[in-house]
Amino acid sequence: MTIKTSKPLIAPLFFSLLMLPWAPASAEEVASPPSNLLTAAVAWKQTAAEFEALYYQGFNIARMRLDQALQAHKDGDRPLAIISDVDDTVLGSNSYWGYMIDSGKEFFDDRAWDQWVADNGPVATPGALEFLNYAQSKGVEVFYVTSRDQGEKTKEYALANLRKNKLPFADEKHLTVYRDSSNKEPRQTEIAKDYEVVVMLGDNLNDFKRKYYVADVKQRNSLMTEDKEQFGRKFILFPNPTDGHWLKAIFGDSEPPATAENRAKFKAAAESTAWQPKQ
Repeated sequence: MTIKTSKPLIAPLFFSLLMLPWAPASAEEVASPPSNLLTAAVAWKQTAAEFEALYYQGFNIARMRLDQALQAHKDGDRPLAIISDVDDTVLGSNSYWGYMIDSGKEFFDDRAWDQWVADNGPVATPGALEFLNYAQSKGVEVFYVTSRDQGEKTKEYALANLRKNKLPFADEKHLTVYRDSSNKEPRQTEIAKDYEVVVMLGDNLNDFKRKYYVADVKQRNSLMTEDKEQFGRKFILFPNPTDGHWLKAIFGDSEPPATAENRAKFKAAAESTAWQPKQ
């Protein structure tokens, strides 16, 4: 581009230099906090049609598996059942994560979560109510197995969350809440003794098998690969980029504190397969 002017270029050049990346940060920029590590993940959950589509897809596949099981079911066979996680599987948590971003919080906040649960914040995920009602209409029972701890009223809150959203089988028999453990296998094993479990629903690999609860990314991926034939058949997995045991594999803790060290670990995880351009 040719600049046609008879005036000195000192002033324009000066202001151009101020716009270069290495120019000193303004006082406002210096005072502002670092970007929230959750922002992209929460924005995706809040706005992406793909996020909702993945729930519809998961429940559609679950219905296909249920129809196949019903067709194959014979008199004298064990009754059919579905085992489902609760949070971010049949009940969504978008309003909680919206609060987290609005409050400038990073990772997970137990205190805020407990209050949100008590306030009946969860809402049914896309397609959950339709699928679970369909299962009920076919005489198939649904068992909810979750890990939560909001004190003595934990199960009362969980039942209220399910009932507020009119999910079927929201009763004492069909809801199991582990307050001091995230190991769901004991209850899953009990259910499988009396029922033929058609599908298991979850947003976390640990919702299917305890073996995935390991503090190593590569090991967790290797264990998942061993069961790759089960996904979409027995295990129906829903998307959750904000929390879960995948974080334990990175930090050694499913609910890591928002420290500079953990921010660095998160960044290193994101860079783990970074392309290195040739010089």
